[in-house]
Amino acid sequence: MNSRDSILAAVKKSQPGLVALPEQAAAPLSRNNMERFQSVLESIGGKVYTNVKEEEIRASIGSLFPQAKRVVSVMNSVNSYVVNDAVHHSFEDVDVAIIKAQFGVAENGAVWVTEEDLQIRVLPFICQHLAIILKEDHIVGTMHDAYDKIGNADYGFGVFIAGPSKTADIEQSLVLGAHGPLSAHVFIIKNQSSVNGVPDPF
Repeated sequence: MNSRDSILAAVKKSQPGLVALPEQAAAPLSRNNMERFQSVLESIGGKVYTNVKEEEIRASIGSLFPQAKRVVSVMNSVNSYVVNDAVHHSFEDVDVAIIKAQFGVAENGAVWVTEEDLQIRVLPFICQHLAIILKEDHIVGTMHDAYDKIGNADYGFGVFIAGPSKTADIEQSLVLGAHGPLSAHVFIIKNQSSVNGVPDPF
């Protein structure tokens, strides 16, 4: 037996026994999910807009970012900015990226997105400002709820995004936009599928 096999055998022999997973001990939220989501996200540098109508999103983006030279969207409902076939390197000059989220998490202000939602995986990380569209009834309470919701879903890439890019590595001084978007704006819209029979844009 060589030294590698000897080390691996020793590690295998020293493995602790299996134990049962602990019961979920998450405390119930004191406020409804949307209010909690907004409070937490804004406390970490994000901005939330509630009761937004789908047709208002384009105007809101134009008002928030009047100097933006390049705005792109992965959502057909914001079709004036929609992304067509392109290579990742062509997004290096994006000022504002508009993406959709599958759901949000109230306890930490994060949203869950997958490669299918993004189309261009690098998009929410390379843009200067990030706009996220989230349905009002797609906010869960805790990360336990989030993982239950993800379950065994089939996706190649998924990520939780919470607010703008931030770091406090240097002297514990918080800096926003150090290695990603300078700002994150979440537009919460009502479930359109239940309003006047209008198809759900998601």
